[in-house]
Amino acid sequence: MKHKIVIIITVLLCTFCNYCHAQSINWAGLKEEDRHLLNLNVGIDYGVIYGIGYGYHLKSKLPVVLNAEFSIPSGNKFFDDFKTKIGAHVKLLEVSNIAVSLNVNGVFRRYENTLVRLSNFGATANVIIGYYGPKWYVNGEFGFDKAIVTHFKHKDAYKSNFPEVKDGWYEPSTGGNVQCGMQVGYSFNNSDVYLKGGKTIAQDFKTSPTIPVYIQLGYNLKLK
Repeated sequence: MKHKIVIIITVLLCTFCNYCHAQSINWAGLKEEDRHLLNLNVGIDYGVIYGIGYGYHLKSKLPVVLNAEFSIPSGNKFFDDFKTKIGAHVKLLEVSNIAVSLNVNGVFRRYENTLVRLSNFGATANVIIGYYGPKWYVNGEFGFDKAIVTHFKHKDAYKSNFPEVKDGWYEPSTGGNVQCGMQVGYSFNNSDVYLKGGKTIAQDFKTSPTIPVYIQLGYNLKLK
């Protein structure tokens, strides 16, 4: 019974904390001298989500942007749930105005309810293919978000019903989500405005979350 509860709660972690999608970049509008990318975004992904991000454009032959992101859901308790990501966005291939990029991140997230507080380490990977012009861009995105190892801190309400439960790290991984969507953006001066949306489904390609779609509106500011 205890193992079933563990699996259910871990699935809840993947369901409710899978917010903050990869920062959107217009590769055609990213100049060589643009070094710093500041990002603000708001969206709907199992609730209303607010996020900030920072990217650093490396001086390298292969276009690479190192990125860090932080997001929280709206709610009464600030910072009880959150998600952080750190990784790299790499343009792998470009033919004319068509580009293929890969965004890979390590993830740390926390989810808390009346029964348990979950702290999770995981990883995400997004493949993005699209058309990039100096003023606008459109692309498709395919991503995977995996919860790898989770720490459980059970509340008294849970322990009163399951007194033998133990706090600590649980593995192997038990949950993951697949996302498919599209992005469209417009670039002007040193700014980008973008809108993205798509569908989320569990890694078994059978189970859908309560809200199976996500939408995000974002703004990038590029600085030298």
